Amino acid sequence: MENVAIFDSPGKGRGLKATKEFWAGDVIFAEPSVAAVVFDSLLERICHSCFRQQDKLQRCGQCKAAHYCDRTCQRAGWAEHKQECGAIKAYGKTPNENIRLAARIMWRLDKEGSIMSDMQLITVDELEDHISDMQEDDLKDLKVDIHNFLDYWPRTSKQHNIDNISHIFGVINCNGFTVSDQRGLQAVGVGLFLNLCLVNHNCWPNCTVILNHGNQSAVNTMFHSQRRIELRSLGKIEEGEELTVAYVDFLNLSEERQRQLKTQYFFDCTCEHCKSHIKDDLKLGGVAEVDGVKPTEEQVKEATDYCFQMLEKMESARLKGDYHQVVKICKECIERTEPVLADTHIYQLRMWSTLSEVQAYLQFFTDAADYSRKMVEGYMKLYPPNNAALGMASMRAGVSHWQAGEIEIGHGMVCRAYAILMVTHGPTHPITKDLEAMRMQTEMELRMFKQNEYVYHSMREAALKNKPMAMMHEPRSVDEGIKNLFHRRK
Repeated sequence: MENVAIFDSPGKGRGLKATKEFWAGDVIFAEPSVAAVVFDSLLERICHSCFRQQDKLQRCGQCKAAHYCDRTCQRAGWAEHKQECGAIKAYGKTPNENIRLAARIMWRLDKEGSIMSDMQLITVDELEDHISDMQEDDLKDLKVDIHNFLDYWPRTSKQHNIDNISHIFGVINCNGFTVSDQRGLQAVGVGLFLNLCLVNHNCWPNCTVILNHGNQSAVNTMFHSQRRIELRSLGKIEEGEELTVAYVDFLNLSEERQRQLKTQYFFDCTCEHCKSHIKDDLKLGGVAEVDGVKPTEEQVKEATDYCFQMLEKMESARLKGDYHQVVKICKECIERTEPVLADTHIYQLRMWSTLSEVQAYLQFFTDAADYSRKMVEGYMKLYPPNNAALGMASMRAGVSHWQAGEIEIGHGMVCRAYAILMVTHGPTHPITKDLEAMRMQTEMELRMFKQNEYVYHSMREAALKNKPMAMMHEPRSVDEGIKNLFHRRK
């Protein structure tokens, strides 16, 4: 493969390095999945071919398990679903996502062999499965999956020994990649991408990974392009430099990141940000000195503990769908902790993030705009400049300010989001195209606003009366979304 080469990374084992110079936004390589499946919880809401979320899906008439947008998607997904369809029908129920993914991988290996592409740098057999490193509870879950897999696997398919099956499940466990929906806003499935497995972790990486579903709208499936991941450069990368991505969200404290990496990926992170606990002081810090007064460590700890407890209460109310209670809990917490905790404190940021999303859902746009702006300002002090989470947060804040009629701030936020996502997602990604349209819209409105503020607000109010804003999507957990690149074991 051009652009990259396998090498022995000190202290990490195999890794990938650049064989030429790259700049921000460059696609280093693209790779289709070996196989991918929809999450168990979304089986009836996500198309099993294009991974779009649709209100009405057509289900497979044979197995009754797979769902598709239309006949076009069903034809496009038939190659992957053909053997699965008969297996589900014979099994009598739909197995879990790990079993479905393992079966799809094994059917493809049986059909095409270990080398499935000229661009492939590593085989499934060569990947680490880390079964020997698993905890006792995880091993029990693995044995249950293998037992159910053996019941599910058709007798007419090639039979495999337990070691081979265990290896596939181990590989999925530590290398399964989260698959997002078409617009990249929600995690909807899990897939395996072989070359991506060679890219090592760094808490402050020089690359990011996005999923590009390609074009699957043509009626004739021969004109469809493949679902693929793209490894994109976040800044200048020198020839010979190791390529890295962040497996977990940098917003977590160093200790928590290391715990996640050890539990899920079985290694100890030795990057500079973990060793030196860089920015941990900001993530749990108090406000800066104001008029010679600064909160004591005891006050900061007390506010931190209180905020953590309120986060648990807030999440409980969110799961029940009691969004007015969520607002009440968040505002009560913020009123008490905002004078003490820094604007980079991670618990405070989670409160602002949740409150901005819930208030937007309830259509209190001025409140949503205020809290989303605070969230973005905090993120900017913590995240690298070209970070996808920062870009998405800026987009949310831009939309909230636009909805609140604060067009100047809204346009600025949208432009910032667009600049970041041009690097992290590229110009052809659906979310970047949406942002480009939004940027042009807010730019036009901003010119109108500067020419005559009164006319602008009059026209805006008239437009909203004629076409009321639609209800936003229900807010999700602060831990959901596409922050973690790799699929985490349930």
